[in-house]
Amino acid sequence: MNDKPSAPTSEPVESPEVTQAAAPARRSGLADRYHRGMDVLNVDRHRLCLQLYLVIVIAHWAEHIVQAVQIYVFDWPLEEARGVLGIPFPWLVTSEWMHYGYALIMLIGLLLLLPGFTGRSRTWWTISLLIQVWHHFEHLILLVQASNGVNLGGGDAPSSLIQLLIPRVELHLFYNTIVFVPMVVAMYLHARPNAVEREAMQCACAGEPSRSDR
Repeated sequence: MNDKPSAPTSEPVESPEVTQAAAPARRSGLADRYHRGMDVLNVDRHRLCLQLYLVIVIAHWAEHIVQAVQIYVFDWPLEEARGVLGIPFPWLVTSEWMHYGYALIMLIGLLLLLPGFTGRSRTWWTISLLIQVWHHFEHLILLVQASNGVNLGGGDAPSSLIQLLIPRVELHLFYNTIVFVPMVVAMYLHARPNAVEREAMQCACAGEPSRSDR
């Protein structure tokens, strides 16, 4: 008995017309997922996201403060003043990728959480965002120098623009401070909105209005 092999079946190939017709649906699906994600960040879980973001920012800011204390109070050499985590993990201080990564995460966080703010709090949050844009740019300059081995001013180490005038430890402690302060002001005002701001809010960060606000 001779069995003839069956002819291979070919998968149906979508025509260019079908592919083009499906593209708007895919774009619509991506847009829907984006809007749902933004709703989670800025409406459903805005308070939780702000709290988590604040913890990350304070932890990093505290590392800069500890490093300054090690230098100016304990009189440690600059190469040994690495904050708290930098002592067991020196690469956290020496890696420009790590510094740039944090600056980028902080910038993205400020951008993603901005839509949840209204009125005065939005103004203060935007101030923090704009300062972080510059702070991020300074870290990008440092990363580019570390990657190609060519440093500004012909120095032995990468240098940002303002770092040509102000030492790195002091400068980046200053940067993190002036980003942190308006951010905290924004969160304070966001939790205590006036009547107009409360009306525009979509999240529940402010809770129920007090009798004086009604």
